[in-house]
Amino acid sequence: MLQKMRQKAQGLGFRIIIGLIVIAFAGFGVESILLDGGGNEVAVVNGEKISPQQLQLSIQNQQRRMIAMLGDNLDPSMLDDERLAPLSLEALINRRLLMQASGALGLVITKRELGAVVAATPEFQVDGVFSPERYRALLSEAGFTPNSYRLNLGEDMILSQVSGGLAGSEFVTPAELNLNAEIISELRDFSYFTIPREDYVAMTVPEESEIDAYYETHLDDFRTPESVDVDYIELTLDSFRAPVGEQTLQDAYELAKMDLQYKTQHRVSHILFEGDSDSIRQRIAQAQEKLAGGATFMQVAADYSDDVGSAAKGGDLGYTSGATFPEEMEIALAELELGIVSEPVITSAGSHLLLVTERTTGEPPSFEDMREELEQRVQREEARIELLRAVEILRDISFNADDLDTPAAELDLQVHRLPGVTRTGGEGIFASAILTEAAFSDEVLSQGHNSDVIELQEEHFVVLRVSKYNESEVQDLDAVRGSITAALNAESIDAGVSTAANTALAALRRGETLQDYAARENYELGFELGIDRRNDTVPPDILRRVFELPSPEEGQVLFDYVTAFNGDAIVIELQRVTPGDYQSLEAGEQNALLRTLTSELGNLIFQEYQRALRAKAEISVL
Repeated sequence: MLQKMRQKAQGLGFRIIIGLIVIAFAGFGVESILLDGGGNEVAVVNGEKISPQQLQLSIQNQQRRMIAMLGDNLDPSMLDDERLAPLSLEALINRRLLMQASGALGLVITKRELGAVVAATPEFQVDGVFSPERYRALLSEAGFTPNSYRLNLGEDMILSQVSGGLAGSEFVTPAELNLNAEIISELRDFSYFTIPREDYVAMTVPEESEIDAYYETHLDDFRTPESVDVDYIELTLDSFRAPVGEQTLQDAYELAKMDLQYKTQHRVSHILFEGDSDSIRQRIAQAQEKLAGGATFMQVAADYSDDVGSAAKGGDLGYTSGATFPEEMEIALAELELGIVSEPVITSAGSHLLLVTERTTGEPPSFEDMREELEQRVQREEARIELLRAVEILRDISFNADDLDTPAAELDLQVHRLPGVTRTGGEGIFASAILTEAAFSDEVLSQGHNSDVIELQEEHFVVLRVSKYNESEVQDLDAVRGSITAALNAESIDAGVSTAANTALAALRRGETLQDYAARENYELGFELGIDRRNDTVPPDILRRVFELPSPEEGQVLFDYVTAFNGDAIVIELQRVTPGDYQSLEAGEQNALLRTLTSELGNLIFQEYQRALRAKAEISVL
């Protein structure tokens, strides 16, 4: 038993679950704990240490971004800490070097600038208005506290100043503009004709000897992929939905009436004061004096509040029904008259001047109006409880079971079977890379264990077992005869088209004109004059090859051919190349070219600046 548990604990499924637990833990603010921790540094940059905790945070940020971008297509091995650590450490070192350099240059970001950026960030807005609730929720999900987010954002803005300043110091000379314009806006004149692939479609069936020879030469092409027949148990929320009793609905209705949307709600603005008590008292007095003198609460919040997120919006914090803010604030808000500024309210965050800008009350709909919604909600909640209970039982039973029949019988579930699942996936839920990875893992395929209970998505769980392994094997000739015949015919057609194209090129290079050859062979002729690289009317295959050819000598032409995506051969005669000219470009095109070149040069300067910082730095990677 212990040996089996050890084998399970070393498996891929176990490692995936542990990885997901770590990421989930990081998503709920673990960075605020880790940043305070000690430990041996992983690198030292000009005397400044980079801690293991900082490196781990950087890795976790990369993992979250990859999960968000790739979703179900994510290969779990891509989340491996050891795989991400070198790149993360490199980024941390570069960032530390740039921040040290920016400090030496005296670059800073003010609280007001930070607040304006936070308030203008679309992800923190609801209906175009900054939402403090959404701001705090998204930071929590990303593993940030407001303080750490402001710190990172401030550093990003300073680094943007560095890169922007370096880019702004670079300029593009007229000679560079003209040289690039000559290439980018170059014009080419050419003619061409098409040799249709369909003219060479084979009308005869290949000889049996050809088919046999092709089969023997390409045996590996006719192998079936290795596959497994998989038994699996699937648990979904719908499997546990059940009718809801009338009394349960009535109880749910009473709870719903107490919901936030039916309570009295206050829309709150505040001015936050942080710092030592003497400083706070002085600044509060100044703010109160401004308010008494006729300044609006929004103006004073913008000038005095230390909450950069709300200050840019006049101190607006959104709505509360009595449970959103610290207890001291909620008590004061409940007693505060609409439009009246409170006396200072002290919480763990600091001291606040509060203002209730709106106060609304709501009446709940009738029980009958809410019946369907309540039934769905209660049914879902109860089904979710039963689902999670079943998942835990299934985990315990399947871990030690030698098949899936036993846990299925225990939980009154059905064992499904899907044959022929390959490493690239199968049908239905087995199109998921997570399941195919589990099916071909060492502990499931080689050792014959049940997999871990895998969560495909929220409220959808699967445990699987390989019932049969199907080795890769060469298919019989009769099974692949049709594909061999098609392949031989395709080769014959391609060879015919290629021969025809090379025959045409030979004739043209001997002196026959393109027009005469096309007319004699009854090929469709085309002419293009003054075509640039951005043309969207000429087929891409032709355009790409035309601009790959060198410029012909004066009075000469060049010939070549290209195979189009549909197998046709396009024989090309390049007649003239006209270099581009910067002055002939329209104003918008000139500006676009200038911006592109400036950006490219700015990026090069920034990269060289980083290399120079690194060359002069004392860096120890431990």
